[in-house]
Amino acid sequence: MSRPLVIDSVAALRAQIRDWRCDGLSVAMVPTMGALHDGHISLVRIALEKAERCVVSIFVNPTQFAPSEDLDKYPRQLARDLDRMAGAGAQLAFIPDVAEMYPAGFATRISVGGPAAGLESDFRPTFFDGVATVVAKLFLQTLPDCAVFGEKDYQQLCVVRQLCRDLDLPVEIIGAPTVRDAHGLAMSSRNAYLSEAELGVARQLNAVLHRTAAALAAGADESSATAEAGRALVKAGFDKVDYIAARESLALAPWRRNRDGRLLAAAWLGKTRLIDNVEVPSA
Repeated sequence: MSRPLVIDSVAALRAQIRDWRCDGLSVAMVPTMGALHDGHISLVRIALEKAERCVVSIFVNPTQFAPSEDLDKYPRQLARDLDRMAGAGAQLAFIPDVAEMYPAGFATRISVGGPAAGLESDFRPTFFDGVATVVAKLFLQTLPDCAVFGEKDYQQLCVVRQLCRDLDLPVEIIGAPTVRDAHGLAMSSRNAYLSEAELGVARQLNAVLHRTAAALAAGADESSATAEAGRALVKAGFDKVDYIAARESLALAPWRRNRDGRLLAAAWLGKTRLIDNVEVPSA
């Protein structure tokens, strides 16, 4: 089991990608902010099914954090991440620092709409512009054939697909199923913030969403069903619910009963904000 090549500059990254291309090799990318868990590793394995080389970026992107959010506390554990990448077979870790990604004088930012409207943007208004800017940079730096994103961050997945369509970025975006623990909790780097008692509460999120999605598919009124879901989460021990909403699966337009949908939620447990989503079958 060999550790991946570790590169921290765009110039060295491009040189390595160029060498791979000269050898006729295809390249996949998995963008991350580190603190890798089983969900991330599943993305690497999917990437290596699609391409012969896999680049994993590890960069805690400051432009997607608001001043009040947990940028400084976000978990960073590079040595462990590299071990996990080696076990999954990733060949290259791209670990730029902030000055490499946003050098002095950096003044460009991508503004996104469409699936970025509402939900997360109602509570984190700068988030998706930060995501779109850093993802576009990573794609232009790496020029991968494909990139793999988890469906746990479903709105982000839709935004990245829209970004590639709108800017003609020639990258196939692959959505990977959410990886969960034995109790249904979606894997997330922020789960590390939760105590054992809070983990027990957090595991109710997916269960409530599944019950609500089944009710919607069976004909329940959306407003009533999502309001009941919010009450159920608070009763289970969540401190606050930012949103629970049904949307169409592709563009995240308001859900119509004859369309496949997604039920998306964000809720607070102590100082930790958790998100999740489940499918809503069409009627």
